[in-house]
Amino acid sequence: MKRFVGFIKKEFYHIFRDRRSLFILFGMPVAQILLFGFAITNEINNVDIAVLDQAKDATSKEIINKIAASKHFSIIDIIEQESSIEAIFKKGKVKAVLQFDNNFGSNLIKYQQTTVQILIDATDPNMANTINNYITAILKNYQSDINDNVTLNYQIIPKSRMVYNAELKSVYMFVPGVMTVILMLVSAMMTSISITREKEQGTMEILLVSPLKPFQVIIGKVFPYIFLSVINALVIVLLSIFIFNVPVNGSFILLGFESVLFIITSLALGILISTISATQQTAMMISLMGLMLPTILLSGFIFPISSMPLPLQVISNIIPAKWFIIIVKGIMLKGVGIGFILKETLILVVMTMVFIGISVKKYKIRLE
Repeated sequence: MKRFVGFIKKEFYHIFRDRRSLFILFGMPVAQILLFGFAITNEINNVDIAVLDQAKDATSKEIINKIAASKHFSIIDIIEQESSIEAIFKKGKVKAVLQFDNNFGSNLIKYQQTTVQILIDATDPNMANTINNYITAILKNYQSDINDNVTLNYQIIPKSRMVYNAELKSVYMFVPGVMTVILMLVSAMMTSISITREKEQGTMEILLVSPLKPFQVIIGKVFPYIFLSVINALVIVLLSIFIFNVPVNGSFILLGFESVLFIITSLALGILISTISATQQTAMMISLMGLMLPTILLSGFIFPISSMPLPLQVISNIIPAKWFIIIVKGIMLKGVGIGFILKETLILVVMTMVFIGISVKKYKIRLE
């Protein structure tokens, strides 16, 4: 045990005497979270929505069919009760709910106007705005069609309400995404050069003949970065709360637990890269090019995954950042508990075990 503790201390010494490493660990996250405040608007396709049709008349069914026929939306659930709306939003899959009142069709005929409620998940404000505009356009198109055949002009008045981000602040979207990208890149990048540094400095032979077991070496390499990355995550959350006024509606303890889990997943991935790389430069390039682009493009941080081609949607499932972004948005903006993010949590746990298992196996191969 003393040897293992001494090994961890050595790793801390390596980190703190390297100023470049300290800048990457603490300077880059702060700079990015302060500068990464720009929203990107994109076209949406195949967005999952639900319908609460209390009218169940011909008019509401025609509108539902028209929306279902659009390439922009997929109706995946029909809700029977208004009390089910919040629960289906918290699951995270449905992005909007259309609610038709009991007298929807009759009001349109009797008073020449009626209303349809559009409830939209605004945790991603750009996507929420786009969804609102598309649904409103479909309703106006339907209204134009029925007015061609009648003397009186019927009116359908959409009443939209944004939930979880009523003011449509773009910062609510980029903070969880930037937090994920920073923790992934910094954690994986720093650990990816840890074992390769031992090789280049000629100290790998000492580890190979030491009494430390492979899993102890792996854990010893990861542990200091867990501690430093937790500080990083705490700084990011504090900046988000006090500078950008991003709420944390859920449990701080749960957010902390999930952040530590994602940090361990990222560090394990970095160690895996380290074990298969011969030089620090190779490890750094794999970390930057192999992780940065997939993390940014395929995690749902900038581009909606549902709008991507099917092959990319499948590939996105192996990106750890995708699942952590869902978790962070759920806890911070929706205030969900562990029950709503259990699947994503288990996926990260499995990924961590796989990465560590492969790393230990690769390290054992080098011992033979």
